[in-house]
Amino acid sequence: MENQEKQANQEQQHKRRVRYSGTHPKTYKEKYKEHQPEKYADTIQKVISKGSTPAGMHISICVKEILDFLQIQPGQTGLDATLGYGGHTKAMLECLKGEGHIYALDVDPIESAKTKERLEKLGFGEEILTVRLQNFADIDQVSKETGKKFDFILADLGVSSMQIDNPDRGFSYKVEGPLDLRMNPQKGISAARRLAGISQEELQGMLIENADEPYAEEIAKTVVNLQKRGKKIETTTQLKEAIEQALRFLPEAERKEALKKSCQRTFQALRIDVNSEYEVLYTFLEKLPEVLAPNGRVAILTFHSGEDRLVKKSFKQFKKEGLYSEISEEVIRPSAEECARNGRAKSTKMRWAIRE
Repeated sequence: MENQEKQANQEQQHKRRVRYSGTHPKTYKEKYKEHQPEKYADTIQKVISKGSTPAGMHISICVKEILDFLQIQPGQTGLDATLGYGGHTKAMLECLKGEGHIYALDVDPIESAKTKERLEKLGFGEEILTVRLQNFADIDQVSKETGKKFDFILADLGVSSMQIDNPDRGFSYKVEGPLDLRMNPQKGISAARRLAGISQEELQGMLIENADEPYAEEIAKTVVNLQKRGKKIETTTQLKEAIEQALRFLPEAERKEALKKSCQRTFQALRIDVNSEYEVLYTFLEKLPEVLAPNGRVAILTFHSGEDRLVKKSFKQFKKEGLYSEISEEVIRPSAEECARNGRAKSTKMRWAIRE
C-alpha cells in the first residue's frame, strides 16, 4: 500500500506540462507562458508588441483618457462597475496614493477571484479595494450598504479578452467550445439552451435589435430549420456552420468577409440576450445620478451602437432634468496608436457626465 502511494506521489510530482506541436503554441491551454505574465514578461511584451493580447490577459482601453477625465484625488471613493482583468482598477488605485477606497463589481466568479488575488499581490488589499461578486445594475445597493456616494465611477461594457479567448466560455466563433456566452456560467441559461426551440421570428428580432444583422432572416430561418430536423446547435463551431450555410446564397467573393461579420454580430446578439445586457445597462444608467456624490464623475466605455445609444440618451435626459451639470457632446475614441497596439480598441466609444 505504501509503495502504491509513493508511486502515485512521484507520478504527480513529475507530471509534465502539455506540449504543443510545432514551434509556437496555438491553442489557449498551450500558451502557458502567456498565462503567467509575472514569470514570462519577455513573452508577454513580444505578444503585445505584435498588436495581440496575450492569452488569459486583457489590455485596458482608454486608460489615459479615463484618468484625464475622472481627475481622481487621494481620499476619494470610487466604483469600478466592471472589474474584469483589473487594469483600469489598478490605474485608478494608483491615483489614490494609498488614501481613499474603490469598490469593484463583477458577475464573473472565475475571473474576479483571479483579479482580486492579482491586485492583492500588487499591494492593493481590502483596506483600499473591495471586490464584490455583484451586477452593476445593483449600484444603489452597493451605495446603501457601504453608506457611500461615489466621487468617480467607471463602467467598461466590453467583454474581457480572457473571456473571449477561453474556449470553455464560448464567446468566440473562432475556436471550438460549448455555446455558453454567459458572464456568470453558474447562473441563467446558456446560449445553446436559448437557441433550442426558439422561433424564427424571435431569433430574427434578436439579431436585428442586438446587432443590426443584415442577414437576420436568412440566419434565423437556417438555425430554426436545422434544429427542427434534429441538428443540435450546442457548440461555437456548430453555430458558425449554421451561419455559413445561411449565407451560401452570397457570391463567393463576398462570402468570406460576410461570414466573419455575421458570426461576430450573431455571437454579440446572443451574448447580449443571455446576459440581459440592455436591461442591466438601462437600470445602471437610471440609478447613476443617485449614487454619484455632488460633482461626481462617471465615464462609460461602449463597444457597439446599441449600448452607445442608451448611454447618450440617458446622459442627455438627465442633463435636461438638471441632474448632470455637464456631459460629453461627442464620443471620445482611442488614439490611432492605441488601436494599432490593440486591435480590440477600434470599436470603443467613451462618454462622460458630471453630477450637478
